[in-house]
Amino acid sequence: MNIGEVLERLRADFPSVTIPKIRFLEDKGLIKPERTPAGYRKFSHDDVERLRYVLRMQRDHYLPLKVIGEHLDAIDRGLEPPPIDTVVPTVPTVALAPDGLPSPESFRRQDNLRLSRRELLKVAEISEELLGQLEQFGLIVARTGTGLYDTDALVLARTARELADFGFEPRHLRAFKTAADREVGLVEQVVAPLQRGRDAAASARAEHAASEIAALSVRLHATLVKAGLSR
Repeated sequence: MNIGEVLERLRADFPSVTIPKIRFLEDKGLIKPERTPAGYRKFSHDDVERLRYVLRMQRDHYLPLKVIGEHLDAIDRGLEPPPIDTVVPTVPTVALAPDGLPSPESFRRQDNLRLSRRELLKVAEISEELLGQLEQFGLIVARTGTGLYDTDALVLARTARELADFGFEPRHLRAFKTAADREVGLVEQVVAPLQRGRDAAASARAEHAASEIAALSVRLHATLVKAGLSR
């Protein structure tokens, strides 16, 4: 099969898979399709099943590519891969708008998730070194007075781990933190007059406005990035 045929076979179970994603997994050594004399990739049925395994482990178990590669190596040597532990607690569902971007409701979401440092490392599948670097650059902060981590810390840790698969290091993520801090400052500047209202509903109006503006700013940011990449 050529790469387009492989993509069609996978899309039913993995709608977000793309040709660049397949090429990336090949670059990481997780699949090794044959090449024709002209240099075109030719995939076997075993290559497709290997891809299914990689994509399933990423989607269902959030395993990093390095760990998935170790599983595949074990399988190649006739061994059984290690059992996949049930990962609990799981990330609470975040309310998303129909276009996949965070909705205002997602900014108003509150939960009681509290993780110890050990639990965060386990659930997010990150190393102590990576967590230390994320904290060093101010990307993840434990809750004051408890030393525990919340849902936002967990999502940030997982996202940093996934970006690490593409070569991003915590120091590269400081730009995202700086941009986010600027957006927060703008939102706070706009809602400050609402918070100073004297009626009982002032605080609620300010909270509602903050979540609406935050969702719009994220939409604007995401669309600008998308437009820039498509040029």
